[in-house]
Amino acid sequence: MSQLVLLETSLPGLPLRRGKVRDIYDLGDKLLLISTDRLSAFDWVLPTGIPDKGRVLTQIAAFWFEKLGEPNHLITTDVDRMDLPEGADRDPLRGRSTLGRKTGVIPIECVVRGYLAGSGWAEYRRDGTVCGISLPEGLVESSPLPEPIFTPATKAESGHDENISFEQMVEIVGPDVAEELRRRSLAIFQRGSEYARERGIIIADTKFEFGRVDSEIILIDEVLTPDSSRFWPADAYEPGRGQPSFDKQFVRDWLSSTDWDKNSPPPALPDDVVQKTRRKYVEAYERLTGHELPA
Repeated sequence: MSQLVLLETSLPGLPLRRGKVRDIYDLGDKLLLISTDRLSAFDWVLPTGIPDKGRVLTQIAAFWFEKLGEPNHLITTDVDRMDLPEGADRDPLRGRSTLGRKTGVIPIECVVRGYLAGSGWAEYRRDGTVCGISLPEGLVESSPLPEPIFTPATKAESGHDENISFEQMVEIVGPDVAEELRRRSLAIFQRGSEYARERGIIIADTKFEFGRVDSEIILIDEVLTPDSSRFWPADAYEPGRGQPSFDKQFVRDWLSSTDWDKNSPPPALPDDVVQKTRRKYVEAYERLTGHELPA
């Protein structure tokens, strides 16, 4: 197991933007994204991290960037090939750092849903729709949709993203860009889902982010990871109920079982919840890549 990289990283002299779970350093025309082992739930960063979580997310995203062949921001995940400040401690950064091209971020979360789950299931029960898109009657929780649907959202600097209609997306980014992002998001989801299903994972839904470099629109951030997607084990899939998952569901369930009010600093996680959650992240990596997570 690698060193737990939880509270912060330190690269003196580089501008830093610290997100809930990632540290982002500005290298001029490039960005260094470091996936820490911090964990967020219910809009809080928890005081307890999940060992290797950042390494898993970085390596899964790198796997997909290479496999999908989509134009993307990735330059390297090899810290020995990165131009870092003299004396920087590279060891804690190994396996969890992505050097990427800096882009003009397109301010849309490109969400694709293939199954009825989460907020989509709640809306369907109420209105027969998901993000305003009408669906057939008679679907149950976790049902596959007749075909994947594109449900964009606005990117929020804090708090929750807000679902918008495709027409609203057109108003924000223009018709040509909106059509391209919808087409590419659905195509990437289809290709990724087919491969993941062969490896025993159902990708129920996901979100993509895109940016511009000159006139080119490229895939950025992370792609088809357990944090940006809903992963279900195919061998346990059963429509009509919620599904087990390859993410932090153990953490959410444990927090919901406590008397924490979600409005004050959250409690520390017990070791068994930490270890179960780590195992799920690592299992997702190993199923998708066919390799053990490097030590």
